[in-house]
Amino acid sequence: MRHLLLPAPRQASTHTVQALSHSASSGLQIPTLPMAARAQAWQFAAALVFFHGSEYVLAAAFHGHRNVTATSLLISKQYVLAMSFAMLEHLTEGFLFPELKGYHFVSNIGLLMVLVGEIIRKIAVVTAGRAFTHVIRIHYEDQHQLITHGVYRVMRHPGYLGFLLWAVGTQLMLCNPVSTVAFALVLWRFFAKRIPYEEFFLRQFFGAQYEEYAQNVHSGLPFIK
Repeated sequence: MRHLLLPAPRQASTHTVQALSHSASSGLQIPTLPMAARAQAWQFAAALVFFHGSEYVLAAAFHGHRNVTATSLLISKQYVLAMSFAMLEHLTEGFLFPELKGYHFVSNIGLLMVLVGEIIRKIAVVTAGRAFTHVIRIHYEDQHQLITHGVYRVMRHPGYLGFLLWAVGTQLMLCNPVSTVAFALVLWRFFAKRIPYEEFFLRQFFGAQYEEYAQNVHSGLPFIK
């Protein structure tokens, strides 16, 4: 009986296997954020937690825990939407235009603004003490007094300046071009309306004393007298 000798199957070459493996793995690659973008996102999260947590703690320290509500966290629907848009911009640009997140010099300037803004605001809160509130008072109360010493000797609204620097700084830190411009414009317009409204009541409370103070001391915010 004859035996048919069939040719043994040839093993795929190492080069072929490696090529197929590389092709398969490259097809399964999931896009990831650049290292710089991830670091910026963590810094942003830390800045948010510290800012809002410290605002609540200071309010509770000066006014008592029972007299402080969730509003002292300074988190509103509009604020959540703004920060959500900022994070969405950061992630979108991080995936599509990762080079935008590589401007370390810009990000470091933003981080510096965050730190300086945080310091200015907290100094303002501590200096004012019980006179500092997160909600504009429209009725005079016994603990309400005009603070003109310390940082208030240099500017009338250091807390607002601190928040403006902090908020815009978070967007520079993220290297978010759209949100940086949007935050600066929206916040400036907000304070341009809020300051005259607040000072209307301060003039009611303190009369000529506040008039003299306002004439001699700048608001502290650019282009707002």
